[in-house]
Amino acid sequence: MNSNGIHLVIGGSRSGKSERAEQLVKQCQVPVSYMATCRRDPSVDEEMRERIQKHKQRRPAEWELVENRFDLAEVLQERPDRVILMDCLTLWLAERLGKLDSVQAVLDELNAALEGKPASTRLVVVSNEVGSGIVPCTASTRRFRDLSGWANQAVARHAEKVDWITAGLWVPLKRKGKACHLDMEVI
Repeated sequence: MNSNGIHLVIGGSRSGKSERAEQLVKQCQVPVSYMATCRRDPSVDEEMRERIQKHKQRRPAEWELVENRFDLAEVLQERPDRVILMDCLTLWLAERLGKLDSVQAVLDELNAALEGKPASTRLVVVSNEVGSGIVPCTASTRRFRDLSGWANQAVARHAEKVDWITAGLWVPLKRKGKACHLDMEVI
């Protein structure tokens, strides 16, 4: 794990980012808390229930499950000497945007939680890269896409490690707080 204890795992849908994050925390020699950010309630559709079930089946039984909690700062404060796997930031953002007044309020809450994280608490954040697609046609969708991009940048700024996941493969983007430079061979 990294020295400040924040590791961002980012990629597109079905890229393998959750599996990568799960592998990372399994390597840690400390207890794990899994912060599931998809609200569990009767309104969740069948396809989402199946996704949740697949995630549950992959997780070791000894991992603590933290669900229907969106107070990230408190979750971090309550779990010193643990690694917290937050899966995923995008769903957390959707929940918080529905509760707070503005995009800026959500970003301020996220930054405060990351800045106030206890040194002994490690955090692995899974997030979707949603800005690589088309420009959404509605203002509310563009607002969420923009929030996601700004939030990903905020977590990446705080993180000492960032991994980009695509097609089940991961590429390090940041290590020890510095951007990685990839040497590309021209063929």
